[in-house]
Amino acid sequence: MNELQYESSPYLLQHAQNPIHWKAWNDATLATAKTENKLMIVSIGYSACHWCHVMEHESFEDTEVAAVMNTGFISVKVDREERPDVDAIYMKAVQLMTSHGGWPLNVVCLPDGRPVWGGTYFKKDNWMDILSQLQNLYQTNPGKMLEYAEKLHEGISFLGIVNHTQANPEEQDPARIKILIEKWSKSFDWDFGGYARAPKFMMPNNFIFLQRFGYQTASKDLLDFVDLTLTKMAHGGLFDVLGGGFSRYSVDMRWHVPHFEKMLYDNGQLVTLYAQAYKRTQNPLYQEVIEKTLAFIERELLHPEGGFYAALDADSLNAKQQLEEGAYYVWQKEQLQQLLQDDFEVFSALFNINDFGYWEHDNYVLIQSQTLDSIAEQFGLTVAVLSDKKQQWEQLLFREQQKRPKPRLDDKSLTSWNAIMLKGYTEAYNALGSASFLERALQNASFIIQKLWSEDGYLWHSYKNGQSSIVGFLEDYAFTIDAFISLYQATLDETYLYHAKQLTDYCFDHFYDETQQFFLFKAKNTTALIADHYEIEDNVIPSSNSVMANNLYTLGILFHNSHYEKTALQMLNHVIPNIDYGSAFSNWLNLWMNLSTDNKELAVCGTDAIAGIKAVQRGYYPHVVLAGSTTLSKIPFLQNRFDEKDTLFYICENRNCQLPVRELTTVLDELAIK
Repeated sequence: MNELQYESSPYLLQHAQNPIHWKAWNDATLATAKTENKLMIVSIGYSACHWCHVMEHESFEDTEVAAVMNTGFISVKVDREERPDVDAIYMKAVQLMTSHGGWPLNVVCLPDGRPVWGGTYFKKDNWMDILSQLQNLYQTNPGKMLEYAEKLHEGISFLGIVNHTQANPEEQDPARIKILIEKWSKSFDWDFGGYARAPKFMMPNNFIFLQRFGYQTASKDLLDFVDLTLTKMAHGGLFDVLGGGFSRYSVDMRWHVPHFEKMLYDNGQLVTLYAQAYKRTQNPLYQEVIEKTLAFIERELLHPEGGFYAALDADSLNAKQQLEEGAYYVWQKEQLQQLLQDDFEVFSALFNINDFGYWEHDNYVLIQSQTLDSIAEQFGLTVAVLSDKKQQWEQLLFREQQKRPKPRLDDKSLTSWNAIMLKGYTEAYNALGSASFLERALQNASFIIQKLWSEDGYLWHSYKNGQSSIVGFLEDYAFTIDAFISLYQATLDETYLYHAKQLTDYCFDHFYDETQQFFLFKAKNTTALIADHYEIEDNVIPSSNSVMANNLYTLGILFHNSHYEKTALQMLNHVIPNIDYGSAFSNWLNLWMNLSTDNKELAVCGTDAIAGIKAVQRGYYPHVVLAGSTTLSKIPFLQNRFDEKDTLFYICENRNCQLPVRELTTVLDELAIK
């Protein structure tokens, strides 16, 4: 029997009608595999994954495949977004076996869960052939399979061990980051931004760091590269110029054709990146991206209770009522000519309804490759007129697009991803000053506190249909702490800062490993997997340990907590000798930059502190730790600094504070990198 009908995950429910006897990942399933002494197939994916859908259609909906899987195996379906711990362990195994990974992730394991074989997408015949061979080997020579499983298990366990080489004082100098940047820059794409490869992922944390480093070192080339990347991403088909929001990645080097799935975590991080870039440049394109993206989030991913849903699928119904990748977003030339009439020629030049913008099957993905100035000059228009036309065209096509069947929604709310989006809203508020952005951030913070934070002190990982489920992972704590710190720094409501500290202390009690001197991904009191997992390297989402280390550094300053700071720097010093390639450690590099001589702390205290902090937040000061209060405060960094008759700014360096300043212009001048 297929047991996925009893699950709440949209991804698992997508497979609930398969003829395969799928089970969910749980203790009962693992016990069944041991009792029946059968190999386990662990198939991992997520609801918005295009190739997961392809393999489902080709193999998992097929009765011939089902006969093989149901007879000889215990088949387990895992939503990687619900169980990132399970995904991480088996991804390590597949990367050890094949040197690459991705989704769908398919692993065959011994009854005790140790993997013996794995890969990603397989065609039906190949999949059936592999399963038959593995089943035969297990029946005829189980010892050989056991021997391989033991060696692979050793490799997985070894990958979980953190190299404890300690950086010496010379190695700890942030000036050494420049050497890493020089090596890193060899992979930059100076034509389209991002990295010179395909597929092309946005890697927001990389560019948050590169922007900061470029600013603090006055590197015009680096800042130009960041701006090139942000501009090309905003103009490419990767960004939905009609409805807002970014897809997960592009399959080409031009940011043109994506796989069309839109993930909450990408858009939350990208709003933060574009907000910080807007603070630095005041570029109206960045403001447009922020506003369109948040409009998309509120229209498509907002939960009525204030949370955010996880994702929109890549596939939707086409005109033939068949699921097709990108059907909601692509256009055919005849459609556009009919809709735009006399404006088609100019529209076609702007959005490349030509060989440059062509995708496949007569479909075009809108992409801009020339500036409005250039197009306006070609057609004898003013930029203002063309800009108005562009806005009208986008609204016209958006209304037409709204008539199409929408992509499927993954309607679970994940704590970590909600926190990432919460920070995005807070950063958008800081940059643009829109009260609605702050209101949405506060509503989401309330959602996390009320629905995803248990009375026993731990966070839940997921929320759906009014039910919280799955005990939280380190990522849930790390990103929630980070978001609460940011919300405090925007509002000066100390409740959020104390929440951040409470969750931090919980992490020390339940996740911190004294021997490894890092935080486990999975709480110590939860059911163990085949190996421990310490998330160290930054990826599309920064690692939970790097986020925790940055949190500890900030909280250490604000609470005068030497244990927090010592732990953060200890973690960093273990990581520094292992940094070979900057993009895999960009959030650690952000922490490392905090040790540079530019870094400062700022306290804004007084009855008008909110206005003061808002003025500071409008500028780009990534090297400044902010705090403030509108009343007497017990936060150690703010003690004895409040004056009910005045609003004072205290600028500090390495805990040494200057005399308080009253004039905002003086403060901003002092904070700026000279």
